[in-house]
Amino acid sequence: MDLGIKGRKAIVCASSKGLGLGTAKALAEAGCDLVINGRDEDRLNVVSVELQKTYGIAVTAVAADISTAEGQKEVLAACPEPDILINNNGGPPRMDFRELDRDKMVNGVIQNMITPVELIQEVVDGMSARRFGRIINITSMSVKRPIDGLDLSSGARAGLIAFLAGVCRQVAHNNVTINSVLPGKFDTDRLKGGFTRQAEKTGQSLDEIKAVQALEVPAGRFGTPEEFGQTCAFLCSVHAGYITGQNILLDGGLYQSAF
Repeated sequence: MDLGIKGRKAIVCASSKGLGLGTAKALAEAGCDLVINGRDEDRLNVVSVELQKTYGIAVTAVAADISTAEGQKEVLAACPEPDILINNNGGPPRMDFRELDRDKMVNGVIQNMITPVELIQEVVDGMSARRFGRIINITSMSVKRPIDGLDLSSGARAGLIAFLAGVCRQVAHNNVTINSVLPGKFDTDRLKGGFTRQAEKTGQSLDEIKAVQALEVPAGRFGTPEEFGQTCAFLCSVHAGYITGQNILLDGGLYQSAF
């Protein structure tokens, strides 16, 4: 399917690996020029070269912490008039809620709620004026199905979704959509980090833990960053202009609900 976004400009935050990189690849395949972002400059530059060679599109790499005002300015300076914004960021480390102090909680909310709101504030009026905009927030299935130790991440991301529920309806008439994608168990470093912690606590092997957790998913496997990215790319397409304010679960059927 031609997504109709060839030549569009996209900012993809935290896109040097994982779900962000999967989304950057899918948008590049659709013909979008990209600004990619991450904290590891060397890795980001490697990814930039690979994307340009593979897809023949323009890629600008901005090594910066997107959670900071300085990082946001650098990214927006590289793409002042984006057509597409993919909000993505690392979350707070897994820990018991009793271990959280005020600074940790504030930082978690900055990472997973305030930062995407700030970026949306910067780009949404330009999108509205040009009458095309696609904003995707990569959040987590944990906003609907709590995960032990990720209370801060889940709370901040749920706050973002609630915040944008009204915002998205203010700009829909300008062909600007705002949606969130809620990944379940995807084959990423963050998931593997959870396996390592569980192995240390239980004495089980990583392979045993991985096998058991994969069987918990009705699809019988973990998702891939590539298929995640393709879903995001469709939501950015000209065909998805009537989809806004939605929270799309990508979890292989793990979350059991009829509605």
